[in-house]
Amino acid sequence: MSRPVIHATSVARIARGHRLQYEPAQDCHVLLYPEGMVTLNEPATEILTRCDGQRSVATVCELISAEFGGADVSDDVYEFLRLAISHGWVVIG
Repeated sequence: MSRPVIHATSVARIARGHRLQYEPAQDCHVLLYPEGMVTLNEPATEILTRCDGQRSVATVCELISAEFGGADVSDDVYEFLRLAISHGWVVIG
């Protein structure tokens, strides 16, 4: 299976039928979809909350980097987005 191509100018959004929400019982964010639920760690939550269908991937990286003291998070963001796309959680436009 080939890796999804993601450009800095690509715009990501959570896929139709999926919903990101905080789950108090699990004390974390989850991604809900018809077939089930994915429990998210903090980095995944940081990325998905910014995938609003309007921000470019570069902007998502910049926002998260600023939140974490200027750390270079680009590789982590791109890798997570590739995984999320392969699972159908996120679409790129």
